[in-house]
Amino acid sequence: MTTTNDAKITVLHAAGQLFGDKDPSAVDRWAAPGYIQHSALAADGPEALRQLVAGLPDDFRYEGVRVIADGDLVALHGVYHGFGREPLVAFDIFRVEDGRLAEHWDALTPVVATTVSGRSQTDGPAQITPSETTEASRELVTAFAEKVLVGADYAVLSDYISTVTYHQHNPEAGDGLDGFGAAAARWAGQGRNLVYKQIHKVIAEGEFVLVVAEGEFGVPVAYYDLFRVADGKIVEHWDVIAPIPADLPHGNGLF
Repeated sequence: MTTTNDAKITVLHAAGQLFGDKDPSAVDRWAAPGYIQHSALAADGPEALRQLVAGLPDDFRYEGVRVIADGDLVALHGVYHGFGREPLVAFDIFRVEDGRLAEHWDALTPVVATTVSGRSQTDGPAQITPSETTEASRELVTAFAEKVLVGADYAVLSDYISTVTYHQHNPEAGDGLDGFGAAAARWAGQGRNLVYKQIHKVIAEGEFVLVVAEGEFGVPVAYYDLFRVADGKIVEHWDVIAPIPADLPHGNGLF
């Protein structure tokens, strides 16, 4: 049975060799033979991962910011440089089995230089507090996701989000509930209503909780929402909203 700490160590070592050292041979050491891919950027299996790593440009680098581990799942939050014309903010999720990477999901979006809140898409606290807070954080954010995001009951927002401190890292929204409300109204006027249809994953460690959901934002999208909890309320939010492509290079789906 894979422990949370073992899974985190495995993913950090594997990612360091694959995307830090850009070493294709690391696939043999870290990818399970039946490696399952959900990314829109790569085909299924270890050989496709090997080709991806082998094709990384010389100026490619990954800037890791947060690591959140929950059982056999490990989520990375960071920025890819050189993976395209512009830096990309990314959430990557790996499932670890028997000390190897068994499955991968991700969502990426371009870095925005100027945001409404003045905060970047990745800055803010990254240190995780002791795990005693994990289940309380998971319970709060799961209830918020079900009642507010999927249930669209915005009347209970203040039951879950702090009215004193709510730091926003979505590039189009300001801090606080007022900042979120103004952004939501603006998006609705643009035909981009926030519609959450199904929650696929909730990954929690300490005060951090990542929610992976499927919905619409003008077009079908994957929502990756990371929340930080303090004193029983959500006080900070980061996200990636990624359009769901019509075709994938594998048959595993995006979720």
